[in-house]
Amino acid sequence: MTITTPETGDLLYNEIEDDLRESVRSLLDKKCEWTAVLSRTESPDTVDTALWKTLATEVGVAAMPIPEDLGGAGGSWREAAVVAEELGRAVAPIPFLGSAGIATALLLELRAEDFLSRLAAGEQTIALTIPFAHAPRAVEHAVTVSDDRLRGNVTGVADARVADVLLVPTADGLFAVETAAEGVRVDEIVSLDMTRPLSDVTFEGAQATLIAEAGDVLDAALVRALHIGATLLAAEQLGLAERCLDLTVEYLATRRQFARLLGSYQALKHRLADLWVQITQARAVARYAAECAATDSPDLAIAVALAQSICSEVAQQAAEECIQLHGGIGFTWEHPAHLFLKRAKADAIGLGTADWHRSALATLVDLPAPGAN
Repeated sequence: MTITTPETGDLLYNEIEDDLRESVRSLLDKKCEWTAVLSRTESPDTVDTALWKTLATEVGVAAMPIPEDLGGAGGSWREAAVVAEELGRAVAPIPFLGSAGIATALLLELRAEDFLSRLAAGEQTIALTIPFAHAPRAVEHAVTVSDDRLRGNVTGVADARVADVLLVPTADGLFAVETAAEGVRVDEIVSLDMTRPLSDVTFEGAQATLIAEAGDVLDAALVRALHIGATLLAAEQLGLAERCLDLTVEYLATRRQFARLLGSYQALKHRLADLWVQITQARAVARYAAECAATDSPDLAIAVALAQSICSEVAQQAAEECIQLHGGIGFTWEHPAHLFLKRAKADAIGLGTADWHRSALATLVDLPAPGAN
């Protein structure tokens, strides 16, 4: 699948993105219904590796931003953001964010061609071993290296359990190690959102390969990768919020109480109208972040901070409204609302909280603190 991205700063979805959305949504509607997602959260295999393989190889979502000469689709992070929206809408339990997002962005910055070719072909899934809650800033090094052997522990890593290769930042550089290698242990932990399981990763003398030496280039690449990850996370939160609104509107338009449609009550109309406005605002900032990522804009850090400070809270608000306005059924295990709420709550601390991003935004635009002269 090859993508030709138009040269445009238009934040509206173009025809290519609409077609991509249709393809991804069609597949998810068939293979990722919420009942299947719920069943998987109660099974040992919480990640749908078969669905991920299909999306990566047949639809080509893993190849979106990778250049054509490396086997990729030659697209941009705009297309990847559209995919993230649909995955958020379906609460899909696949490692897109970690592998096709953060790890791919890092390897693109470092021009690690061998890894990128295998990623584009869907032959490997790769995860960066940093805590999921780590914001887009300098990476602390929890792992040490001696004679190319890694030792240390990283907690709360997303997508590590199904990764074939782990990228490990250390004070001596970035190393790659196979998950199945001797001396590597990946222990899944109990997390609120079982559609994106977190793991503690321990290295006990694991043999690793140096990809990039320590220095300013690697530090900048790591921060850039986390900015890309936060961009895709904002798109995911947008898709989740839109799905919650759609489900709630559909329910209120059919459910009757006291011989009236619930949707006819003015107070409920106002709540949905307010939510629609918030989602519209979230869409604007999420699309701007995706555009900045796609064009390598110097405003990326500002766009990401703005998008995350808004999208994170809108997704939570949409999920909470979905539960409350569905009444009694919204609180049951047999309704999908709790899946959206758990994903929204978990995403709220992923790659930095909304408060962290607001603080970062204030610093980036040189906004003085309240009461400062």
